Amino acid sequence: MKKQLLAWLWPVLWMILIFTLSHQPAGVSGGISSEIVRQVFEAIVRFVPVEFETLHTLFRKSAHFFAYLVLALLFVRALLKNGIALGRAVLWAFALSALYAASDEFHQLFIPGRSGEIRDVLIDSAGAATGLLCYWLFAKVKWQHDKKAETSW
Repeated sequence: MKKQLLAWLWPVLWMILIFTLSHQPAGVSGGISSEIVRQVFEAIVRFVPVEFETLHTLFRKSAHFFAYLVLALLFVRALLKNGIALGRAVLWAFALSALYAASDEFHQLFIPGRSGEIRDVLIDSAGAATGLLCYWLFAKVKWQHDKKAETSW
């Protein structure tokens, strides 16, 4: 029981991180990402013909994608540790991730300078779906490999 409950610690901590980052006013959030992107931009602009704003948008949207890819994987791990079958765990992990993405965008409606974007919910959900698809495929391949190893004895 304790291990099953503890499995939810990581997704909850990750959700707190997402909430904390989303709770920053636009100026703070934009300033942090602009500084990171500026350093990357200065390093690559000689080799890659890209505009700063394009790189900045790509960076911010990629952050959405990967944050929810990780969240979905943490959800599926917690669900599996609680005895949920793989297929059902993947579906629940996606639903929980998409629901949290929607609630996070709603939350941003109340933060100065921020807005809730359906596009961001779709990017977040795509990140979750990508992570879960990769996990599911990996699990299926591993299961097939383990099954073959059992029968080769």
